[in-house]
Amino acid sequence: MTIGSNLTTFAGLPVKRFDVRQRHRPRHGEAVAWRISHGEHELSDALDRLLDTVGGHTVTALLIGSWSDAYDSGPPLHLLVAARDRLPNLRALFVGEMTYEECEISWINQTDYAPLLGAFPGLEVLHIRGADGLRLSPVRHRRLKELCVESGGLPVGFIRGLCDSSFPALADLELWLGVQEYGADATVEDLAPIFNGAELPALRRLALRNAEIADDIATALAGAPVVARLTSLDLSMGALSDAGAEALLLGQPLTHLHSLDLSHHFMSPDVAARFEEELPGVRVDVSNEQEAEEDGFRYVSVTE
Repeated sequence: MTIGSNLTTFAGLPVKRFDVRQRHRPRHGEAVAWRISHGEHELSDALDRLLDTVGGHTVTALLIGSWSDAYDSGPPLHLLVAARDRLPNLRALFVGEMTYEECEISWINQTDYAPLLGAFPGLEVLHIRGADGLRLSPVRHRRLKELCVESGGLPVGFIRGLCDSSFPALADLELWLGVQEYGADATVEDLAPIFNGAELPALRRLALRNAEIADDIATALAGAPVVARLTSLDLSMGALSDAGAEALLLGQPLTHLHSLDLSHHFMSPDVAARFEEELPGVRVDVSNEQEAEEDGFRYVSVTE
């Protein structure tokens, strides 16, 4: 699977592309997520014109698309940090919302997000696409409720920074772990603080998607304390096989979940059917069954 189209909604709002060549006059009460990207104008120019035209105080959700050198350097987060006083109501941000035609997901350069989080203490939703050079210096943020990182290979340094940070309001954590070939070097031991859940008291949805180590993750989750208070568990897009699935089935009860997403998997039909049979009150997704290659190789959904 590749990411071939831009989002049409984000943070519950319709996405509207900001065109610097047009004058945008927001209708009274209009609520949109604005999208800016590198095109005929640099991002700095696009951001300035957006804030001047629609009024920075009206911007609650913002998507940053491509920047001119995404293959070589991280996003210009310093522009947002410098504009923080002009964005007093920013609550949702997506950095790197670009298609594979603009830049393959595993080639998107990123950076340290601690300064951004420090500059926007009211931010509630943060989505990041791409993980080459992605870092998170330890930070405390009281308001962030939703964090999603989409990648073909998530570096262990980011995961350790996340685990060393404090996000007391974080209810939704989604990580696309990816494959070792594209920089995924974390083990289940590195994810242990997330599985324990002690530092994530508000967590209700845990999505560890697109994972080469899906079997190891499922096995660890079978006895992980955090599972007991989740309402949604998502291990989709990964290389889950019967080994990890059976460990999950034999582990702690999952009947309290509202949803369990295991789509894009390598389970046998019999094992996949057991989830639906044993969890009748849970919305279970075991669609998109895959077949391992002749050498036994199991592939994740998104890498390059």
